[in-house]
Amino acid sequence: MKINENTLLEGNNVVLVPYDAKHVPRYHEWMKSPELQQLTASEPLTLEQEYDMQRSWREDDDKCTFIILAKQQWADGSVEEEQCMVGDVNIFLTDPTDPTLAELEIMIAEPGHRGKGIGREVTHMMMSYGVTKLGVQKFEAKIGLNNEVSVAMFKKLHFQEASVCEVFKEVTLAMTVDESVRTRLLEATADMKERDYRRTCSDRREHV
Repeated sequence: MKINENTLLEGNNVVLVPYDAKHVPRYHEWMKSPELQQLTASEPLTLEQEYDMQRSWREDDDKCTFIILAKQQWADGSVEEEQCMVGDVNIFLTDPTDPTLAELEIMIAEPGHRGKGIGREVTHMMMSYGVTKLGVQKFEAKIGLNNEVSVAMFKKLHFQEASVCEVFKEVTLAMTVDESVRTRLLEATADMKERDYRRTCSDRREHV
């Protein structure tokens, strides 16, 4: 999505950056994992296909993608950005007739960064961005029935079970953004900073 191609979102423990071509090799290595393929219902792609996918995620009007970076590593300007990658987060506008409906998907690919509250923080940040920048009014999350950790996290964030598909073995959780949800999101992300991505990258290199 063009709207976030130069947007950096900085939270307390993570930094969200646009999915760039330089991130593709690391992402491609992640997606060779059978575990991640199963959790994300993804098929393995060739590296060339992964670059094509990255371009589509950057350019398509119905996809908004950020790469998740570990802020502590990223703060060290001598560490390459690709080495700070821990996962990705996406918003998909799945219904052409309703641009206010969005599917939310998050992946913490690096095992060492799971179970530390990163998923919760990133979800709050992405939902806040979706509400304030994209006009999202309802979120859905489709999660494999065996992914108990993700199901539990979204339910803690007040998502409600909308449906269960036994064929695809997934549950759909949903949340409508009313005024109380909007207020809660803005409070949860009060410290989030939005920056110019390219300028921040340039400043980061200069400080090495």
